[in-house]
Amino acid sequence: MIDIVLRVTIIVIAAAGAVAGIIGIVMGIAASRRATRAVRECNELVQGAVGSYGTVDPKALRDIAIVRYDALNEMSGQLSFSLALLNAVGDGVVLSSINGRAETRTYAKPVVAGQGEQELSPEEAQAVHSARAGAGMPAAGLGSGRRDRAPGRAAATA
Repeated sequence: MIDIVLRVTIIVIAAAGAVAGIIGIVMGIAASRRATRAVRECNELVQGAVGSYGTVDPKALRDIAIVRYDALNEMSGQLSFSLALLNAVGDGVVLSSINGRAETRTYAKPVVAGQGEQELSPEEAQAVHSARAGAGMPAAGLGSGRRDRAPGRAAATA
C-alpha cells in the first residue's frame, strides 16, 4: 500500500512539474513578444515614425547660447548680453540687451538657417555660432556655470 501511495505521489509531482514547466514556457514566450513590441515601438519613436514629426519637433527650441559683454564704456560687469534661441534647423531669434546707466535698449533679430536676416553685431553672431556649435546652454535648463568663450571683451556663459 505504501508503495502505491509513493508511486502516485511521484506521478502527481512529475505531472505538476510538467504543467509548471509548460506554464513557464508560455509565460516566457508572452514576455518575449511584449519585449519585442516595446523595442519596435521605441525604435519607431527614435526614428520619428510616430506622429507628424516624431518625438523631436524640428521647430522646438534646441540651441541656446548667451554672450555677455560691456557694450558701453560707462558701465562694467558685463551687463549687456546677446541671447540666441534656435531650433534644430537654425531658425530662431537673437535677443540683445544693451545696458547703460540711464537706459536699456533691447533688440530682437530673426535668424534663418543660422544666419541673421538683419546684420548681426559681433556679439550676436558669436551667440548664434555658439548655439549652433552646441557650445551654449542646454535647452532644458539655462545652466548656472560660467566660462569665458571669446577673446577680449565678450564672454559666453554656458
